Amino acid sequence: MYYRPRVIPSLLLKNNGLVKTCKFNDPRYVGDPINAVKIFNEKGVDELVLLDINATVDNRGPNLPLLARIAAEAFMPMAYGGGIKRMEEIKEIFGLGYEKVILNTCAVATPELIREASDCFGSQSIVVSVDVKKNFFGQYHVMTHGGRNDTKMNPVQHAQKVEQLGAGEILLYSIDKDGTMSGFDINLVKQVSEKVSIPVVACGGAGTVADFSAALRDGGAAAVSAGSMFVFYGKHKAVLITFPTNEDFIKAGVFST
Repeated sequence: MYYRPRVIPSLLLKNNGLVKTCKFNDPRYVGDPINAVKIFNEKGVDELVLLDINATVDNRGPNLPLLARIAAEAFMPMAYGGGIKRMEEIKEIFGLGYEKVILNTCAVATPELIREASDCFGSQSIVVSVDVKKNFFGQYHVMTHGGRNDTKMNPVQHAQKVEQLGAGEILLYSIDKDGTMSGFDINLVKQVSEKVSIPVVACGGAGTVADFSAALRDGGAAAVSAGSMFVFYGKHKAVLITFPTNEDFIKAGVFST
């Protein structure tokens, strides 16, 4: 037996395809999301995050037909975020078989939805994604609308507020680190994880298995997530859907015996 923190692939959806961004810009098509889910099934992945990066920007709701097709192929728990504004949409997503919903822009615009959803479905199923970017002065700000809108909010204070409203988990996304594969923003992860009691999932910047260990050990994250690391291979970033083995995780100190 060994201690096994969650390591979660984060898949970005755009126009029915799977894409990868760098600092939330320049989405690159990397394949069909259903094929990716099938590969992650074979790799024994414990959990998946699906984020529609254009739903809120396009002012539309979740693409339910696509989500239904993906859910039909997945053998692991999944969380979905993107374009969610109403309880009816949350109910529909759970009805498709998703275990969690991820709220982002609406967690700022209509924070009462967090309370309503957690009261109805349980806090364990409500995740708030906190997208964070440094401003010119190096201050962390919460961003919405796919990183386009600066709320001027402090991420620690925002995280504490959504916890009080009933969120059961925080997906902490560093925009500055997204797609760089240069390691997590450990300072950001530590700041937030030390001030909330709910799990914080570190996301943005993972390039090696050792980066996961740093976010868990030094940042205090409860779990880690990555995108580029699981879809790109080599210095030229050829597309290859992959996932580390248990032995890789143990060697890097992510899993401990």
